[in-house]
Amino acid sequence: MSAAEILAALCTAIDERRWDDLAPMLAEDFVCRYVHTGEQFDRDGWVRLNAEYPGFDHLTVEDLVDGGDRAVARCHVTGRDGEGLAHFEVATFVHARGSVLAEMTEVWTDAGQPVPQESRPS
Repeated sequence: MSAAEILAALCTAIDERRWDDLAPMLAEDFVCRYVHTGEQFDRDGWVRLNAEYPGFDHLTVEDLVDGGDRAVARCHVTGRDGEGLAHFEVATFVHARGSVLAEMTEVWTDAGQPVPQESRPS
């Protein structure tokens, strides 16, 4: 099974809220890094984070790149907060070892944020 196939199955399980299906797709020494916050999670911590995330609504895979034992997914995630439906984009980079994911790096951002004016060319 390629990293992309495992990642696609993981994303589907998250969207369908099948939390008990996540851990078997991850190596015992799995590690996930959040580049945007500097946080790092082990397998149980990452599964718990997803299962207990407040307001989770939906995850859609927008793009999936298969690199054999490495894969990348770009996903759109929605969640409910006090103001309604919030939209997020996430890039997920994974490395598989055999039939499980051993490493994951995620980069999250709010969708629809304007580019700061000072960063635009004149």
